[in-house]
Amino acid sequence: MKYCKFILFVLIGVAFAQPALAQDPDDLPSGEIDIIKSFDARLGDAERFRVDPELPPLDTSARRLEYDVFSGTLPVEYLPPKIRPLAMRREKEEEGYDGYIKAGGGFPAALFGQGYYNINNNDNLSIDLFANHHSANNGQNVENQRFSNSNGGVDGTYHFDQGFAVNAHLEYTSNTVHYYGYNEVAEALDQVITFDPEEVRQRFSIFDGQASIYNSARTEADFNYYAGFKTYLMNDSYSPSRENGFDLVFRGTKWFDDTHPLSVEIQTDFTSYDDLEGDQSLNNFFLRPNYTYHADRFRVKLGFNLASNDDNFTFFPDIEATAVILEGIVNAYVGADGTLQKNTYRSLVAYNPFVGSPLRIRNTLHYNYYGGARGNVEGIDYDFQVGYQAVDDLATFRLLDPFDDQPRFDVLYQDGSIVTIKGSVTAPIFEGFKVIAAFSQNIYTLEDDQKPWHLPALSVNAGLRYTTMEDRLTVKGDFFLENGVPYLNQETMEADNLNGLFDLSLGADFFFSEKFGGFIQINNLANNRRERWFRYPIFGINAMAGVMFRF
Repeated sequence: MKYCKFILFVLIGVAFAQPALAQDPDDLPSGEIDIIKSFDARLGDAERFRVDPELPPLDTSARRLEYDVFSGTLPVEYLPPKIRPLAMRREKEEEGYDGYIKAGGGFPAALFGQGYYNINNNDNLSIDLFANHHSANNGQNVENQRFSNSNGGVDGTYHFDQGFAVNAHLEYTSNTVHYYGYNEVAEALDQVITFDPEEVRQRFSIFDGQASIYNSARTEADFNYYAGFKTYLMNDSYSPSRENGFDLVFRGTKWFDDTHPLSVEIQTDFTSYDDLEGDQSLNNFFLRPNYTYHADRFRVKLGFNLASNDDNFTFFPDIEATAVILEGIVNAYVGADGTLQKNTYRSLVAYNPFVGSPLRIRNTLHYNYYGGARGNVEGIDYDFQVGYQAVDDLATFRLLDPFDDQPRFDVLYQDGSIVTIKGSVTAPIFEGFKVIAAFSQNIYTLEDDQKPWHLPALSVNAGLRYTTMEDRLTVKGDFFLENGVPYLNQETMEADNLNGLFDLSLGADFFFSEKFGGFIQINNLANNRRERWFRYPIFGINAMAGVMFRF
């Protein structure tokens, strides 16, 4: 057997050795080798075996799993949110328009212009330029019934990186009125009275300036501060009267627990008035500290207003309490406050432009006690209030000589009390359409049975705004109602009432393109000619139309 295996191995070796000997390298031809056909390896057909998978048998045995969960708290450091008004650095505004121009004209002989431009070349500096003009002349119907109001100025604010801001404001105002009341005097006397416009023209020129510094970002001590002053110089062209004022204010607010503010304000308000009868001064000083406590369902403010004038000190309360009666629907509030309200030459002619000089400037002392409710019902915001005021030196207006050929009003100061009932409603009817309405009823009780000369008792106003077509069209409507004010009838020498006011106005703004539009405004559609001031009827129906540009 061993020999057989040996012979087999020898034969196999000889078989493999023969081809090697036949292919001796020396006998192979030299040169290039041409590949006639690429090698193509193929497998023969194989028999396929099919295997069908099967699921393993189900494990029906019940198992109970137990998990151990370890409870714990994770420390998270964050600043709690502050829902309160703060002096904040102004964020960069979205891309918009830097300015606009609105200009037009109408009847009777009216001109209107308004312009605004903002310069904001970086995140810190912002400068606003503005100008306005409105004039009308109804001289074809009532001689010298005309007016002209113009103002313009600049306002700038710079925000420093250290967290505070500085603001400055300069403005010039020129208001022109004419004492056209002589037309009513001529009718009452059955006479002919006429004047050139220059003879009855009054122009008030006012220069305003103010500056302030305040924190524009939250401070580390959570303390807000403000310091600023306002000053003005006023002249009139009809009489040698002039007035200047200077008002300085310091205010600081410290917040506790991000909710309860403690505020202190100090104000010094100086006024100097000069007319034919000499110089007058009206200087007030105020100290106003208060603390407000906020809880979940109520808020209480406690403070006072200490006022000083001519070394006489007056203490006024500054108290208000608000409680939630129905969450989000009814909030009830009560309060008491008061102050010294200045009656300066500027404030008096702003209310009644036909006031004459010389006059007396004086403080009106107010003690005010009030209560009411405010809230929201089905998206309608409301606020209703009832109040009682005790007043000393309330400013009223009366013609001392209603038959003067240039009638002007004197200021009479009276003591008494006022009961006020007022309210306001803001109702968004549907998207883009909103109605706003307000009313006020004053019940005067003055000493010596005097009347509140030329002060309205009932005032009602309502307005609607409808914006549509992707904010390209805005339709406006306004309604005003006011009772006839009391005046002294010279024929009977008794108190009487002038006619009431019923005024309906309509208007619309429409942008034809992104930057160009037009407007139209029609006022006093009822052509009401009431006399808000005795001898001075108001304009009847009047209209204005023009164009608008924004850029």
